[in-house]
Amino acid sequence: MEKPEIIEDLGRDTVLCALSDIEDPGSKGFRVGRRERLFVVRKGDDVFAYMNLCPHQGVTLDWKPDAFLTSEAEYILCAVHGALFEIEDGMCVYGPCLGRSLAPIEVRIEDGNIMLDS
Repeated sequence: MEKPEIIEDLGRDTVLCALSDIEDPGSKGFRVGRRERLFVVRKGDDVFAYMNLCPHQGVTLDWKPDAFLTSEAEYILCAVHGALFEIEDGMCVYGPCLGRSLAPIEVRIEDGNIMLDS
């Protein structure tokens, strides 16, 4: 699997990408400094970010770069176990980690860019 480039960790000044770089709806994975891998899901003008770790066994969710959503883009999908997670809060609604959640990452949109917020 192709690894995303590592973005320099500038804390709250870290720009992940432009909002327009992610399809609507769509998703994109990132590596920032030495932080855990993360990904962002876009729905309209809203973005939701999570650590790229399934709460079931700690595996990454994507089966190829930036592939975090079901084909209908209704849920986040763990490609290893088939678990489904709500986009807005990361709660598992189907699969072996039912009732558990993805770990959220705080992000914000500033000047059309998606930025870390912590």
